[in-house]
Amino acid sequence: MTVTRAYTLNRRKVVARLLKQRDSKANQDLLIVTGLGSPTYDVHAVGDNDKNFYLWGAMGGASMVGYGLALSRPENRVLVITGDGEQLMGLGGLATIGIRNPANLSIVVLDNGHFGETGMQRSHTHYGVDLVGVARSCGINQTREFSDMKGIENLTQSLFVSEGTSFATIRIKPENHPRSIPTLDGRYLKNRLRETLGFAP
Repeated sequence: MTVTRAYTLNRRKVVARLLKQRDSKANQDLLIVTGLGSPTYDVHAVGDNDKNFYLWGAMGGASMVGYGLALSRPENRVLVITGDGEQLMGLGGLATIGIRNPANLSIVVLDNGHFGETGMQRSHTHYGVDLVGVARSCGINQTREFSDMKGIENLTQSLFVSEGTSFATIRIKPENHPRSIPTLDGRYLKNRLRETLGFAP
């Protein structure tokens, strides 16, 4: 079965808009975890930041890494930006997140209905799997789906103020943009984040 959905938004413009307020004084403590592939390229294209943790490999783990950060750093807001393919590999983690519902965690899934890193094969969401419905059934109450920029404007405001975990999917075009690639050195990225948070590398 194929479900007809609007996949119209430019993902790079969407991510740039989501992060537009990051440099404001109120949002400087935001930590970002990115899923494998395109979300990492898009966040890095907006601008590298010591509070970005680019999750190379570990597909399916972005939300859980963000969850761990949110629990250990309640003074920081944590934003996970990932793709539908990556989140589909970590569905079980949503159940764990839903039980605790940390107030400082937001998860945004860029959903193009395809596996972008392996050849643009159609993903499960193309055939009707509803990630918002899954998240809601796992106990995450603040769940939404967006397919236009007006909705993105509203989402941008709520990312930094919501209480309880929020989960959103954004319908984006299945297209590839030039890759903006941060360092692939996982140890460096880990140590950079630890130092930024005041821990020894």
